[in-house]
Amino acid sequence: MAFPSDGFFRELGLINTGKIHYQLSSAQLTEQTIIRGEGQLSDSGAVTVATGKYTGRSPKDRFLVDLPSIHDKIDWGPVNQPISPEKFENLRLRMMAYLQGRELFIFDGFAGAEERYRLSLRVVNEFAWQNLFVHQLFIRPSAEELEQRDESNLFTVVCAPGFQADPQLDGVRSEAFIVLHLERKLILIGGTHYAGEMKKSIFGVLNYLLPEENVLPMHCSANIGEDGDVALFFGLSGTGKTTLSADPLRRLVGDDEHGWWDGGVFNFEGGCYAKCVNLREESEPQIWAAIRSGAVLENVILSEGDRVANYEDISLTENTRAAYPLHFIPGAVIPSVAPQPKTIFFLCADAFGVMPPIAKLNTEQAMYYFLAGYTAILAGTVRGQTEPQATFSACFGSPFIPRSAMFYAKMLGERLDKGGVNVYLLNTGWVGGIYGVGKRISIAHTRALVTAAITGELDKVPYKTEQAFGLDVPASCPGVPDSIFDPRSSWSDPAAYDKQATQLVAMFEENHKQFR
Repeated sequence: MAFPSDGFFRELGLINTGKIHYQLSSAQLTEQTIIRGEGQLSDSGAVTVATGKYTGRSPKDRFLVDLPSIHDKIDWGPVNQPISPEKFENLRLRMMAYLQGRELFIFDGFAGAEERYRLSLRVVNEFAWQNLFVHQLFIRPSAEELEQRDESNLFTVVCAPGFQADPQLDGVRSEAFIVLHLERKLILIGGTHYAGEMKKSIFGVLNYLLPEENVLPMHCSANIGEDGDVALFFGLSGTGKTTLSADPLRRLVGDDEHGWWDGGVFNFEGGCYAKCVNLREESEPQIWAAIRSGAVLENVILSEGDRVANYEDISLTENTRAAYPLHFIPGAVIPSVAPQPKTIFFLCADAFGVMPPIAKLNTEQAMYYFLAGYTAILAGTVRGQTEPQATFSACFGSPFIPRSAMFYAKMLGERLDKGGVNVYLLNTGWVGGIYGVGKRISIAHTRALVTAAITGELDKVPYKTEQAFGLDVPASCPGVPDSIFDPRSSWSDPAAYDKQATQLVAMFEENHKQFR
Protein backbone atom coordinates (compact mmCIF):
# COMPACT_ATOMS: atom_id res chain seq x y z
CA MET A 1 0.00 0.00 0.00
CA ALA A 2 1.03 3.61 -0.62
CA PHE A 3 2.07 4.71 2.87
CA PRO A 4 2.10 8.54 3.17
CA SER A 5 5.43 9.97 2.08
CA ASP A 6 7.76 12.03 4.26
CA GLY A 7 6.94 14.95 1.99
CA PHE A 8 3.28 14.72 2.97
CA PHE A 9 4.09 15.07 6.67
CA ARG A 10 6.54 17.93 6.05
CA GLU A 11 3.99 19.80 3.97
CA LEU A 12 1.41 19.31 6.69
CA GLY A 13 3.85 20.51 9.35
CA LEU A 14 4.11 17.24 11.25
CA ILE A 15 7.84 16.81 11.83
CA ASN A 16 7.81 14.29 14.66
CA THR A 17 4.91 11.86 14.67
CA GLY A 18 4.19 9.02 17.00
CA LYS A 19 3.17 5.62 15.69
CA ILE A 20 1.25 5.86 12.42
CA HIS A 21 -1.59 3.37 11.83
CA TYR A 22 -2.22 3.39 8.09
CA GLN A 23 -5.25 1.94 6.32
CA LEU A 24 -6.28 -0.40 9.10
CA SER A 25 -9.23 -2.72 8.56
CA SER A 26 -12.52 -2.21 10.37
CA ALA A 27 -11.68 -5.12 12.69
CA GLN A 28 -8.29 -3.59 13.55
CA LEU A 29 -9.83 -0.15 14.15
CA THR A 30 -12.54 -1.67 16.32
CA GLU A 31 -9.84 -3.42 18.34
CA GLN A 32 -7.83 -0.21 18.70
CA THR A 33 -10.92 1.68 19.82
CA ILE A 34 -11.51 -0.77 22.64
CA ILE A 35 -7.85 -1.06 23.64
CA ARG A 36 -7.49 2.73 23.82
CA GLY A 37 -10.67 3.09 25.88
CA GLU A 38 -12.39 5.28 23.29
CA GLY A 39 -15.60 3.25 23.28
CA GLN A 40 -17.19 -0.09 24.03
CA LEU A 41 -18.89 -2.87 22.10
CA SER A 42 -22.64 -3.25 22.01
CA ASP A 43 -24.21 -6.71 22.02
CA SER A 44 -24.49 -6.51 18.22
CA GLY A 45 -20.74 -5.95 17.85
CA ALA A 46 -20.99 -2.27 16.91
CA VAL A 47 -18.60 0.22 18.52
CA THR A 48 -20.42 2.68 20.78
CA VAL A 49 -18.91 6.07 21.58
CA ALA A 50 -19.93 9.33 23.25
CA THR A 51 -19.03 12.62 21.59
CA GLY A 52 -19.24 14.83 24.67
CA LYS A 53 -20.33 18.45 24.39
CA TYR A 54 -20.78 18.37 20.63
CA THR A 55 -23.50 15.87 19.71
CA GLY A 56 -24.34 17.49 16.36
CA ARG A 57 -22.90 19.74 13.71
CA SER A 58 -21.68 23.18 14.75
CA PRO A 59 -22.38 25.28 11.63
CA LYS A 60 -21.46 28.57 13.31
CA ASP A 61 -17.92 27.24 13.74
CA ARG A 62 -17.36 26.58 10.02
CA PHE A 63 -15.01 28.86 8.04
CA LEU A 64 -13.60 29.21 4.53
CA VAL A 65 -10.19 30.73 3.91
CA ASP A 66 -10.84 33.89 1.89
CA LEU A 67 -8.60 33.89 -1.19
CA PRO A 68 -8.63 35.96 -4.43
CA SER A 69 -9.04 32.75 -6.46
CA ILE A 70 -12.38 31.87 -4.84
CA HIS A 71 -13.65 35.13 -3.35
CA ASP A 72 -16.15 36.03 -6.10
CA LYS A 73 -17.53 32.47 -6.27
CA ILE A 74 -18.48 32.17 -2.60
CA ASP A 75 -21.78 33.26 -1.05
CA TRP A 76 -20.19 34.86 2.02
CA GLY A 77 -22.31 35.25 5.14
CA PRO A 78 -23.41 33.32 8.24
CA VAL A 79 -22.97 29.97 6.44
CA ASN A 80 -19.72 30.68 4.63
CA GLN A 81 -17.73 32.72 7.12
CA PRO A 82 -14.37 34.06 5.93
CA ILE A 83 -11.09 33.59 7.72
CA SER A 84 -7.80 35.10 6.60
CA PRO A 85 -4.90 32.98 5.25
CA GLU A 86 -2.77 34.31 8.11
CA LYS A 87 -5.22 33.10 10.77
CA PHE A 88 -5.48 29.73 9.04
CA GLU A 89 -1.69 29.37 8.99
CA ASN A 90 -1.42 30.20 12.66
CA LEU A 91 -4.16 27.71 13.50
CA ARG A 92 -2.47 25.03 11.39
CA LEU A 93 0.88 25.51 13.11
CA ARG A 94 -0.65 25.33 16.59
CA MET A 95 -2.68 22.27 15.65
CA MET A 96 0.38 20.48 14.23
CA ALA A 97 2.34 21.32 17.38
CA TYR A 98 -0.42 19.61 19.37
CA LEU A 99 -0.14 16.50 17.19
CA GLN A 100 3.66 16.18 17.43
CA GLY A 101 4.61 12.77 18.80
CA ARG A 102 1.01 11.55 18.97
CA GLU A 103 -0.24 8.22 17.71
CA LEU A 104 -2.24 8.85 14.52
CA PHE A 105 -4.65 6.92 12.31
CA ILE A 106 -4.70 7.59 8.56
CA PHE A 107 -7.30 6.58 5.99
CA ASP A 108 -6.87 6.98 2.25
CA GLY A 109 -9.94 6.74 0.07
CA PHE A 110 -12.26 8.49 -2.33
CA ALA A 111 -15.39 10.58 -2.47
CA GLY A 112 -17.45 9.98 -5.62
CA ALA A 113 -18.44 6.59 -7.04
CA GLU A 114 -18.26 7.85 -10.65
CA GLU A 115 -14.54 7.63 -11.42
CA ARG A 116 -14.36 10.62 -13.76
CA TYR A 117 -15.55 12.92 -10.93
CA ARG A 118 -13.84 11.15 -8.04
CA LEU A 119 -12.05 13.12 -5.32
CA SER A 120 -8.99 11.54 -3.70
CA LEU A 121 -8.87 12.17 0.02
CA ARG A 122 -6.77 11.43 3.08
CA VAL A 123 -8.07 11.68 6.64
CA VAL A 124 -5.69 12.00 9.58
CA ASN A 125 -7.32 11.16 12.91
CA GLU A 126 -6.37 11.49 16.54
CA PHE A 127 -8.86 8.77 17.50
CA ALA A 128 -9.21 5.21 16.22
CA TRP A 129 -13.00 5.29 16.31
CA GLN A 130 -13.15 8.35 14.08
CA ASN A 131 -10.84 6.63 11.61
CA LEU A 132 -13.25 3.69 11.67
CA PHE A 133 -16.03 6.17 10.92
CA VAL A 134 -14.34 7.54 7.79
CA HIS A 135 -13.28 4.03 6.77
CA GLN A 136 -16.97 3.11 6.65
CA LEU A 137 -18.40 6.40 5.35
CA PHE A 138 -16.08 7.11 2.42
CA ILE A 139 -15.24 4.87 -0.53
CA ARG A 140 -12.62 2.27 0.35
CA PRO A 141 -9.98 1.81 -2.37
CA SER A 142 -8.37 -1.38 -3.59
CA ALA A 143 -4.63 -1.91 -3.09
CA GLU A 144 -4.14 -1.29 -6.80
CA GLU A 145 -6.05 2.00 -6.66
CA LEU A 146 -3.89 3.15 -3.75
CA GLU A 147 -0.69 2.38 -5.63
CA GLN A 148 -1.84 4.24 -8.75
CA ARG A 149 -3.22 7.32 -7.03
CA ASP A 150 -1.58 10.68 -7.64
CA GLU A 151 -0.78 12.15 -4.22
CA SER A 152 -0.27 15.62 -5.71
CA ASN A 153 -4.05 15.90 -6.24
CA LEU A 154 -5.13 14.96 -2.73
CA PHE A 155 -7.61 16.60 -0.35
CA THR A 156 -6.57 16.16 3.29
CA VAL A 157 -8.72 16.30 6.42
CA VAL A 158 -6.96 16.57 9.78
CA CYS A 159 -9.30 15.91 12.70
CA ALA A 160 -7.95 16.43 16.22
CA PRO A 161 -10.86 16.79 18.67
CA GLY A 162 -8.46 17.16 21.60
CA PHE A 163 -7.02 20.38 20.19
CA GLN A 164 -9.10 23.42 21.10
CA ALA A 165 -8.85 26.76 19.35
CA ASP A 166 -8.37 30.09 21.07
CA PRO A 167 -11.04 32.36 19.54
CA GLN A 168 -9.11 35.57 20.17
CA LEU A 169 -5.87 34.17 18.82
CA ASP A 170 -7.22 32.05 15.97
CA GLY A 171 -10.00 34.26 14.64
CA VAL A 172 -12.74 31.69 15.19
CA ARG A 173 -15.87 31.72 17.36
CA SER A 174 -15.22 29.00 19.95
CA GLU A 175 -12.90 26.13 20.82
CA ALA A 176 -14.45 24.14 17.95
CA PHE A 177 -13.58 24.84 14.33
CA ILE A 178 -14.05 23.45 10.83
CA VAL A 179 -11.83 25.41 8.44
CA LEU A 180 -11.57 24.74 4.68
CA HIS A 181 -8.62 25.94 2.62
CA LEU A 182 -9.74 25.13 -0.92
CA GLU A 183 -6.50 26.23 -2.56
CA ARG A 184 -4.25 24.13 -0.30
CA LYS A 185 -6.78 21.27 -0.35
CA LEU A 186 -6.65 21.08 3.42
CA ILE A 187 -9.41 20.91 6.05
CA LEU A 188 -8.73 21.37 9.76
CA ILE A 189 -11.25 20.13 12.34
CA GLY A 190 -10.76 20.43 16.08
CA GLY A 191 -12.49 20.98 19.39
CA THR A 192 -15.46 18.75 18.47
CA HIS A 193 -15.75 14.96 18.64
CA TYR A 194 -18.82 14.82 16.38
CA ALA A 195 -17.72 12.65 13.43
CA GLY A 196 -20.31 14.04 11.04
CA GLU A 197 -18.18 17.17 10.61
CA MET A 198 -15.67 15.14 8.57
CA LYS A 199 -18.12 13.85 6.01
CA LYS A 200 -19.93 17.17 5.68
CA SER A 201 -16.67 19.08 5.17
CA ILE A 202 -15.92 16.93 2.12
CA PHE A 203 -19.50 17.43 0.92
CA GLY A 204 -18.85 21.17 1.05
CA VAL A 205 -15.72 20.72 -1.08
CA LEU A 206 -17.66 18.74 -3.69
CA ASN A 207 -20.40 21.37 -3.69
CA TYR A 208 -17.73 23.86 -4.72
CA LEU A 209 -15.77 21.76 -7.23
CA LEU A 210 -18.31 19.65 -9.13
CA PRO A 211 -20.55 22.38 -10.63
CA GLU A 212 -17.55 23.51 -12.66
CA GLU A 213 -17.70 20.09 -14.32
CA ASN A 214 -21.47 20.39 -14.89
CA VAL A 215 -22.32 18.03 -12.03
CA LEU A 216 -25.14 19.06 -9.68
CA PRO A 217 -24.22 18.11 -6.08
CA MET A 218 -27.31 17.15 -4.09
CA HIS A 219 -28.16 16.61 -0.43
CA CYS A 220 -30.34 13.60 -1.11
CA SER A 221 -30.60 9.84 -0.84
CA ALA A 222 -31.26 7.59 -3.83
CA ASN A 223 -32.53 4.12 -4.64
CA ILE A 224 -33.40 2.13 -7.75
CA GLY A 225 -36.14 -0.34 -8.67
CA GLU A 226 -36.03 -3.56 -10.66
CA ASP A 227 -36.82 -1.66 -13.86
CA GLY A 228 -33.95 0.76 -13.39
CA ASP A 229 -36.19 3.58 -12.15
CA VAL A 230 -34.23 5.91 -9.86
CA ALA A 231 -35.81 7.93 -7.05
CA LEU A 232 -34.15 10.82 -5.20
CA PHE A 233 -35.07 12.00 -1.68
CA PHE A 234 -33.98 15.55 -0.82
CA GLY A 235 -34.09 16.69 2.77
CA LEU A 236 -32.20 17.81 5.83
CA SER A 237 -31.09 15.46 8.59
CA GLY A 238 -33.98 13.81 10.35
CA THR A 239 -36.55 14.21 7.57
CA GLY A 240 -36.32 10.60 6.38
CA LYS A 241 -33.70 10.41 3.62
CA THR A 242 -31.97 7.35 5.06
CA THR A 243 -35.17 5.65 6.22
CA LEU A 244 -37.08 6.02 2.95
CA SER A 245 -34.18 5.10 0.69
CA ALA A 246 -33.53 1.91 2.67
CA ASP A 247 -36.49 0.14 1.04
CA PRO A 248 -36.45 -3.69 1.07
CA LEU A 249 -38.19 -3.67 -2.34
CA ARG A 250 -35.59 -1.39 -3.96
CA ARG A 251 -31.81 -1.24 -4.10
CA LEU A 252 -30.01 1.49 -2.19
CA VAL A 253 -27.69 3.78 -4.15
CA GLY A 254 -26.84 6.05 -1.21
CA ASP A 255 -28.41 7.71 1.81
CA ASP A 256 -27.16 11.31 1.88
CA GLU A 257 -25.02 12.87 -0.88
CA HIS A 258 -25.12 12.46 -4.67
CA GLY A 259 -24.10 14.07 -7.92
CA TRP A 260 -26.31 14.38 -11.03
CA TRP A 261 -24.43 14.43 -14.32
CA ASP A 262 -25.39 13.82 -17.94
CA GLY A 263 -24.99 10.07 -17.45
CA GLY A 264 -27.14 9.74 -14.34
CA VAL A 265 -26.53 9.99 -10.60
CA PHE A 266 -23.74 8.72 -8.35
CA ASN A 267 -23.13 8.49 -4.63
CA PHE A 268 -20.38 10.58 -3.06
CA GLU A 269 -19.91 8.16 -0.18
CA GLY A 270 -19.33 4.51 0.60
CA GLY A 271 -21.47 4.30 3.71
CA CYS A 272 -24.57 5.48 5.56
CA TYR A 273 -25.06 7.74 8.57
CA ALA A 274 -28.51 7.02 9.94
CA LYS A 275 -30.36 8.65 12.81
CA CYS A 276 -31.38 5.86 15.14
CA VAL A 277 -33.56 7.53 17.76
CA ASN A 278 -36.51 5.20 18.45
CA LEU A 279 -35.13 2.71 15.92
CA ARG A 280 -37.22 -0.47 15.67
CA GLU A 281 -36.53 -3.61 13.71
CA GLU A 282 -40.08 -3.91 12.40
CA SER A 283 -40.19 -0.41 10.92
CA GLU A 284 -36.58 -0.09 9.69
CA PRO A 285 -35.25 -3.64 9.29
CA GLN A 286 -32.34 -2.79 6.97
CA ILE A 287 -30.88 -0.15 9.27
CA TRP A 288 -31.43 -2.38 12.30
CA ALA A 289 -29.54 -5.26 10.67
CA ALA A 290 -26.69 -2.96 9.55
CA ILE A 291 -25.78 -2.10 13.15
CA ARG A 292 -23.31 -4.92 13.67
CA SER A 293 -19.57 -5.49 13.85
CA GLY A 294 -17.87 -2.68 11.92
CA ALA A 295 -20.60 -0.13 12.59
CA VAL A 296 -20.20 2.93 14.83
CA LEU A 297 -22.92 4.11 17.20
CA GLU A 298 -22.68 7.71 18.43
CA ASN A 299 -24.25 8.70 21.76
CA VAL A 300 -26.41 5.58 22.01
CA ILE A 301 -26.89 4.38 25.59
CA LEU A 302 -26.21 0.70 26.31
CA SER A 303 -27.95 -1.17 29.08
CA GLU A 304 -25.85 -2.36 31.99
CA GLY A 305 -24.50 -5.88 31.73
CA ASP A 306 -25.76 -7.15 28.37
CA ARG A 307 -24.90 -3.91 26.49
CA VAL A 308 -28.09 -3.87 24.46
CA ALA A 309 -28.58 -0.56 22.69
CA ASN A 310 -31.49 1.49 24.01
CA TYR A 311 -32.55 3.60 21.03
CA GLU A 312 -35.29 5.31 23.03
CA ASP A 313 -32.81 6.73 25.55
CA ILE A 314 -32.01 10.30 24.44
CA SER A 315 -30.29 11.37 27.65
CA LEU A 316 -27.15 12.36 25.68
CA THR A 317 -28.92 13.69 22.58
CA GLU A 318 -31.85 13.00 20.29
CA ASN A 319 -29.32 13.02 17.45
CA THR A 320 -28.12 9.46 18.05
CA ARG A 321 -26.38 8.07 14.97
CA ALA A 322 -25.29 4.83 13.32
CA ALA A 323 -22.49 4.76 10.73
CA TYR A 324 -21.99 1.66 8.60
CA PRO A 325 -20.70 0.76 5.12
CA LEU A 326 -23.05 0.66 2.17
CA HIS A 327 -22.55 -3.07 1.64
CA PHE A 328 -24.21 -3.73 5.02
CA ILE A 329 -27.51 -2.99 3.24
CA PRO A 330 -28.62 -6.08 1.26
CA GLY A 331 -28.61 -5.49 -2.50
CA ALA A 332 -26.99 -2.05 -2.30
CA VAL A 333 -25.70 -0.76 -5.64
CA ILE A 334 -21.87 -1.00 -5.60
CA PRO A 335 -20.25 0.90 -7.21
CA SER A 336 -23.14 3.24 -6.44
CA VAL A 337 -23.80 4.69 -9.89
CA ALA A 338 -27.31 4.77 -11.36
CA PRO A 339 -29.26 6.04 -14.41
CA GLN A 340 -31.15 9.33 -14.70
CA PRO A 341 -33.76 9.86 -11.94
CA LYS A 342 -37.45 9.34 -12.70
CA THR A 343 -38.95 10.56 -9.42
CA ILE A 344 -37.85 13.25 -6.99
CA PHE A 345 -39.19 13.81 -3.47
CA PHE A 346 -38.65 16.98 -1.45
CA LEU A 347 -38.98 15.92 2.18
CA CYS A 348 -40.22 18.30 4.84
CA ALA A 349 -40.93 17.44 8.46
CA ASP A 350 -43.61 20.09 8.90
CA ALA A 351 -43.78 20.88 12.62
CA PHE A 352 -46.81 23.13 12.04
CA GLY A 353 -49.07 20.33 10.75
CA VAL A 354 -50.10 22.42 7.73
CA MET A 355 -48.53 20.66 4.74
CA PRO A 356 -50.39 17.81 3.03
CA PRO A 357 -48.78 14.36 3.21
CA ILE A 358 -47.86 14.54 -0.48
CA ALA A 359 -48.36 16.96 -3.37
CA LYS A 360 -47.31 16.81 -7.01
CA LEU A 361 -45.27 19.79 -8.21
CA ASN A 362 -44.90 21.33 -11.64
CA THR A 363 -41.49 22.68 -12.65
CA GLU A 364 -42.16 26.18 -11.35
CA GLN A 365 -43.35 24.85 -8.00
CA ALA A 366 -40.39 22.46 -7.83
CA MET A 367 -37.97 25.36 -8.21
CA TYR A 368 -39.82 27.34 -5.53
CA TYR A 369 -39.74 24.53 -2.95
CA PHE A 370 -36.15 23.60 -3.80
CA LEU A 371 -35.06 27.16 -3.06
CA ALA A 372 -37.22 27.22 0.07
CA GLY A 373 -35.87 23.93 1.44
CA TYR A 374 -38.55 24.03 4.12
CA THR A 375 -38.46 21.55 6.96
CA ALA A 376 -38.20 21.36 10.74
CA ILE A 377 -34.72 20.78 12.11
CA LEU A 378 -35.22 18.13 14.77
CA ALA A 379 -33.74 18.35 18.22
CA GLY A 380 -30.05 17.59 18.48
CA THR A 381 -29.09 17.69 14.80
CA VAL A 382 -27.56 21.12 15.38
CA ARG A 383 -25.76 21.70 18.68
CA GLY A 384 -27.72 23.64 21.28
CA GLN A 385 -31.13 22.98 19.79
CA THR A 386 -33.52 21.23 22.13
CA GLU A 387 -36.88 21.65 20.34
CA PRO A 388 -37.96 21.21 16.71
CA GLN A 389 -37.77 24.47 14.82
CA ALA A 390 -39.19 25.36 11.41
CA THR A 391 -36.48 26.50 9.06
CA PHE A 392 -35.73 27.30 5.44
CA SER A 393 -32.54 25.77 4.11
CA ALA A 394 -32.00 26.57 0.43
CA CYS A 395 -31.46 23.52 -1.79
CA PHE A 396 -32.23 21.38 1.29
CA GLY A 397 -28.64 21.89 2.37
CA SER A 398 -27.62 25.53 2.78
CA PRO A 399 -25.05 24.71 5.53
CA PHE A 400 -23.05 22.82 2.91
CA ILE A 401 -23.23 24.99 -0.21
CA PRO A 402 -20.42 27.50 -0.73
CA ARG A 403 -21.96 29.14 -3.79
CA SER A 404 -25.25 31.02 -4.04
CA ALA A 405 -28.46 28.99 -3.83
CA MET A 406 -29.60 30.36 -7.19
CA PHE A 407 -26.49 28.85 -8.77
CA TYR A 408 -27.55 25.32 -7.77
CA ALA A 409 -31.24 25.96 -8.42
CA LYS A 410 -30.45 26.95 -12.00
CA MET A 411 -28.63 23.66 -12.49
CA LEU A 412 -31.62 21.73 -11.15
CA GLY A 413 -34.02 23.70 -13.35
CA GLU A 414 -32.01 22.85 -16.45
CA ARG A 415 -32.30 19.17 -15.65
CA LEU A 416 -36.03 19.33 -14.89
CA ASP A 417 -36.66 21.21 -18.15
CA LYS A 418 -35.47 18.14 -20.05
CA GLY A 419 -38.62 16.42 -18.78
CA GLY A 420 -39.36 12.89 -17.67
CA VAL A 421 -39.02 13.58 -13.94
CA ASN A 422 -41.98 13.64 -11.53
CA VAL A 423 -41.43 15.87 -8.50
CA TYR A 424 -43.36 15.56 -5.23
CA LEU A 425 -43.41 17.47 -1.95
CA LEU A 426 -43.56 14.85 0.82
CA ASN A 427 -44.44 15.78 4.40
CA THR A 428 -42.80 13.38 6.85
CA GLY A 429 -43.85 15.59 9.76
CA TRP A 430 -47.05 16.22 11.66
CA VAL A 431 -50.77 16.05 10.90
CA GLY A 432 -53.80 16.94 12.98
CA GLY A 433 -52.04 19.80 14.79
CA ILE A 434 -48.67 21.36 15.46
CA TYR A 435 -45.80 19.40 17.04
CA GLY A 436 -46.88 18.40 20.54
CA VAL A 437 -50.58 18.42 19.62
CA GLY A 438 -50.87 16.46 16.39
CA LYS A 439 -49.07 13.23 15.55
CA ARG A 440 -46.29 12.41 13.15
CA ILE A 441 -47.25 10.64 9.94
CA SER A 442 -46.48 6.94 10.26
CA ILE A 443 -43.56 5.50 8.32
CA ALA A 444 -45.92 2.88 6.86
CA HIS A 445 -48.18 5.56 5.36
CA THR A 446 -45.22 7.54 4.04
CA ARG A 447 -43.76 4.42 2.43
CA ALA A 448 -47.11 3.69 0.79
CA LEU A 449 -47.22 7.21 -0.66
CA VAL A 450 -43.66 6.89 -1.98
CA THR A 451 -44.38 3.53 -3.58
CA ALA A 452 -47.55 4.85 -5.23
CA ALA A 453 -45.70 7.86 -6.61
CA ILE A 454 -42.82 5.78 -8.01
CA THR A 455 -45.04 3.11 -9.57
CA GLY A 456 -47.40 5.62 -11.13
CA GLU A 457 -50.40 4.74 -8.95
CA LEU A 458 -50.78 8.40 -7.99
CA ASP A 459 -51.20 9.27 -11.67
CA LYS A 460 -54.41 7.23 -11.71
CA VAL A 461 -56.28 9.03 -8.92
CA PRO A 462 -58.08 12.39 -8.95
CA TYR A 463 -56.36 15.44 -7.46
CA LYS A 464 -57.68 18.43 -5.59
CA THR A 465 -56.09 21.78 -4.83
CA GLU A 466 -55.47 22.51 -1.16
CA GLN A 467 -56.22 26.08 -0.07
CA ALA A 468 -53.08 27.19 1.78
CA PHE A 469 -50.39 26.81 -0.90
CA GLY A 470 -52.41 25.87 -3.96
CA LEU A 471 -50.79 22.44 -4.13
CA ASP A 472 -52.22 19.53 -6.10
CA VAL A 473 -52.98 16.75 -3.61
CA PRO A 474 -54.19 13.22 -4.49
CA ALA A 475 -57.61 12.31 -3.16
CA SER A 476 -56.54 8.80 -2.17
CA CYS A 477 -53.73 6.27 -2.12
CA PRO A 478 -53.73 2.51 -1.49
CA GLY A 479 -52.79 1.74 2.11
CA VAL A 480 -53.30 5.32 3.33
CA PRO A 481 -56.45 6.66 5.06
CA ASP A 482 -58.23 9.30 2.97
CA SER A 483 -58.62 11.55 5.99
CA ILE A 484 -54.97 12.65 6.06
CA PHE A 485 -55.02 14.11 2.53
CA ASP A 486 -56.93 17.15 3.78
CA PRO A 487 -54.78 18.67 6.55
CA ARG A 488 -57.45 21.16 7.58
CA SER A 489 -60.09 18.50 8.27
CA SER A 490 -57.62 16.48 10.37
CA TRP A 491 -57.40 19.33 12.92
CA SER A 492 -59.98 19.37 15.72
CA ASP A 493 -60.21 23.15 15.29
CA PRO A 494 -60.28 24.16 11.58
CA ALA A 495 -60.02 27.86 12.53
CA ALA A 496 -56.74 27.12 14.34
CA TYR A 497 -55.50 25.40 11.20
CA ASP A 498 -56.40 28.43 9.10
CA LYS A 499 -54.45 30.72 11.43
CA GLN A 500 -51.42 28.43 11.43
CA ALA A 501 -51.54 28.01 7.64
CA THR A 502 -51.69 31.77 7.12
CA GLN A 503 -48.61 32.20 9.30
CA LEU A 504 -46.68 29.52 7.43
CA VAL A 505 -47.55 30.95 4.01
CA ALA A 506 -46.31 34.34 5.20
CA MET A 507 -43.05 32.73 6.31
CA PHE A 508 -42.60 31.21 2.86
CA GLU A 509 -43.25 34.52 1.15
CA GLU A 510 -40.85 36.39 3.40
CA ASN A 511 -38.14 33.79 2.84
CA HIS A 512 -38.55 33.86 -0.94
CA LYS A 513 -37.93 37.60 -1.19
CA GLN A 514 -34.19 36.96 -1.13
CA PHE A 515 -34.40 35.08 -4.44
CA ARG A 516 -36.41 37.64 -6.43
